[in-house]
Amino acid sequence: MTVRTLDGLDVSGKRVLIRADLNVPVRDGRITDLTRIERLSPTIRELSENGARVIVCSHFDRPKGRRVTAMSLEPMALALQEVLGRPVHFANDCIGVQAQQVIERLAPGDVAVLENTRFHPGEEDNDPSFAAELAKLADLFVNDAFSAAHRAHASTEGVAHLLPSCAGRLMQAELEALTAALGTPVRPVMAIVGGSKVSTKLDLLGNLVGRVDILVIGGAMANTFLAAQGKAVGRSLQESEMHDTAREIAARARSANCTIVLPVDAVTAREFRADPPTETVTIDAIPADSMMLDVGPATVADLIARLAYVKTLVWNGPLGAFETPPFDAATVALAHAVADATQSGALKSVAGGGDTVSALRHAGVLDKLSYVSSAGGAFLEWMEGKTLPGIAALETKTETHPGEAANS
Repeated sequence: MTVRTLDGLDVSGKRVLIRADLNVPVRDGRITDLTRIERLSPTIRELSENGARVIVCSHFDRPKGRRVTAMSLEPMALALQEVLGRPVHFANDCIGVQAQQVIERLAPGDVAVLENTRFHPGEEDNDPSFAAELAKLADLFVNDAFSAAHRAHASTEGVAHLLPSCAGRLMQAELEALTAALGTPVRPVMAIVGGSKVSTKLDLLGNLVGRVDILVIGGAMANTFLAAQGKAVGRSLQESEMHDTAREIAARARSANCTIVLPVDAVTAREFRADPPTETVTIDAIPADSMMLDVGPATVADLIARLAYVKTLVWNGPLGAFETPPFDAATVALAHAVADATQSGALKSVAGGGDTVSALRHAGVLDKLSYVSSAGGAFLEWMEGKTLPGIAALETKTETHPGEAANS
């Protein structure tokens, strides 16, 4: 993956439009997690310290092309101000006179946040005229929102064709981590894929069997694969209509010399709630009236043993219903083993996806893997082998601008 970065870019005195992802979780009007804002701050600080007039744009929620007060980015501007420790200006629109007036008042090094781009229907429509209005505000464009790069919107894709463009530091780090995991990895490579439904991860599984050496299938997806092999899985969640597909994926894996690893034991319960009576059984002995809600200790031991010779790990999805104790035990145990192997230097580990991030945070190892992606859909589509419009737009630009260097 070759995209231009900030390296060698002269931004002094320039108006630099950054596409950020300020779509942070909010509850009762309060931001509950600053991770995305904190990860954005290095790019903003670097541009500011180099004399740029920094203009941040982003979407938030789904206002569907109309102004919704509760979906304003003003609280995010205040949060960014706290993270940066310096004033951040706010424009009540992302295009037009209001945005222009705020930008005109910026001195070199100053930072401004524009209002929600999705207040305009042209954003999600990737309307060329809306993209042109955004482009009028700046001299350079920096995309630092990998998490929105799978959307061909005006502020992620359209404007990149209208201004000299490059990736920000967060985008750069994400691309480098994913390329190291699936593009040019150190082998053997193991992927862990969890989740409830095979049907939602068909593209992912199909891409991975041709790219990794070991594919671990966990979560309720494993039930479908086990049932497709003729195993009795009791009342466990599974997709009977996907049995043929599961067998096809297994056959493709064999042809590609990819080993599929399924659970060998299970933690079962007759009801799905916190701390019910449980029974740990071999995979051939799941009671007819019970559900498999986590993989068992023998499965965890097998996976940890495999970590001893695996060099690269990609993780998307927990092994069990980790939100509900005690069905978090397997995911937590494996997370600690992955963290230990990573910290020792023996393993390159990359993880992503909302449930995966939550599970790693729950296990207390979020900062102990090589890279944990805060992107959701974009991370998944990258793992599926799909082209991300926001990335492709940075790759396809051929013009250069003063002081710019091509980097990967």
